[in-house]
Amino acid sequence: MARTPRPVPARVRILAAILAVACVGLAVVGSVTFLVQREQALAGVDERLEAQVKSLQAVADDSVADSPGGAPAATDELDRSEFDSVDQYLNAVVARLVPARNEASLALIDGTPRWVPATLSGFDISENQQLIDRAVTETANGSQKLGTAVTDQGSLRYIAIPVRMAGDPQQGLYIRAVNLGDELQPVTFAMTTYVIAAVAVLFAIGIVGWFVTGRLLSPIRRLRETADAISITDLSHRLEPQGNDDIADLSRTVNSMLDRLEDSVDGQRQLLDDVRHELKTPITIVRGHLELMNPQDASDVASAREIGIAELDRLTRLVEDIDLLATAEAESYSLETVDLAALTERVAELVAVIPGHTWTIEATAEGDTVGDQDRLLQAWLQLADNAAKYTPEGSPIEVGSAHSGDGARLWVRDHGPGIPPGARARIFRRFDRAHVKRSVGGSGLGLAIVDAIAKGHGGHCVVSDTPGGGATFTIHLPPTEAELPAPVRAGDVLQREVAG
Repeated sequence: MARTPRPVPARVRILAAILAVACVGLAVVGSVTFLVQREQALAGVDERLEAQVKSLQAVADDSVADSPGGAPAATDELDRSEFDSVDQYLNAVVARLVPARNEASLALIDGTPRWVPATLSGFDISENQQLIDRAVTETANGSQKLGTAVTDQGSLRYIAIPVRMAGDPQQGLYIRAVNLGDELQPVTFAMTTYVIAAVAVLFAIGIVGWFVTGRLLSPIRRLRETADAISITDLSHRLEPQGNDDIADLSRTVNSMLDRLEDSVDGQRQLLDDVRHELKTPITIVRGHLELMNPQDASDVASAREIGIAELDRLTRLVEDIDLLATAEAESYSLETVDLAALTERVAELVAVIPGHTWTIEATAEGDTVGDQDRLLQAWLQLADNAAKYTPEGSPIEVGSAHSGDGARLWVRDHGPGIPPGARARIFRRFDRAHVKRSVGGSGLGLAIVDAIAKGHGGHCVVSDTPGGGATFTIHLPPTEAELPAPVRAGDVLQREVAG
């Protein structure tokens, strides 16, 4: 089984990227600087070589002065009439043109070293056969040569000028050389210093970057630690946002997500507890009647059968209502433009067939809202059914709608016993009722479904007193330009129901 490689921490990857970019930048800057300084030093060496050999007097034929690529080889300092041979002339030249530090000069006669400076300045190239052979070969055509030779003495920049004199068969050659290693030593030293400084800078960047990235990534590390600490039994851990940057926003977003998750889990636990509690009663009733039933007594068997079927029907309604509630809380609604007047008329048509009450339309809104028409109709009818169940038979019930800048309102107004103020905080919870007695059938999830649908549209459902007695349930919907929220989660709603 292949072993999964250990992931590289983000802190290391970020720091490596920073160091890589810094290293490339420093290398490019250093290389360009070194090349520019080196070229400037080489240009200075060439100027010195060409300037110093201008002291030579042209004693050869005219081709020397016009030789390709060479600097002029004439000066007023030496008069050729004063010399009888090339040997004497080169002796005077070597004696007069004293080499400076890092420089050397040599006069050759027929390819053999003849004269070297008598001073202690400079260095000696009279035994550098590599340079001598190269200079003799390159000037065999009578032209002067400027070049660079790599020898045992190092890298030498040199200029070689052939010298001839009428009536003298000897071939003279004057060589002036500069040690590039010594000339470029300041540049090399500066580059070495730069490299040391660059390494120090990279080291400093690494140290500072390590702590800075650690500080910047610490919220992410805490996020990972918090995520590791969270379990289904403990969702209380939260992050502490620090600062005002994107990571702090991420921490706040994660905390908000954890809040919703905890609410959802708590809601699911509460639902399970409520369902377990609600299932105990019918199961106990059915079991008790079956245990006490006399199989030999036909009437007793029939009675137990009727009770069992009734309780099973109640369980079926409970399961259906739980399914409706789950759908209302999690469903993504099909949003469309809803005509409030048409919706009001439709509700009035449907509630008119509910017996025992006089149904009237109190007000009809003019305008549109945005929502899922089927779900809004379902919630409104649930309020009407709830009012019909918990108000005295024969009492009137009004439905109505209104539309304003604050949004739309859909209401059902009854004239029954009303809802005590102390119970209004819990009537929308699952399986909760305003009164203890259970004289009216129902699962206790009706108002929870209404509240979930309302919140799924970005609104809410409230209960208030009816003038003269009774309760008014109102669904408030937001203005049409308001942004609708994501599908409602179980923990985001308070679920309540009324029983009388």
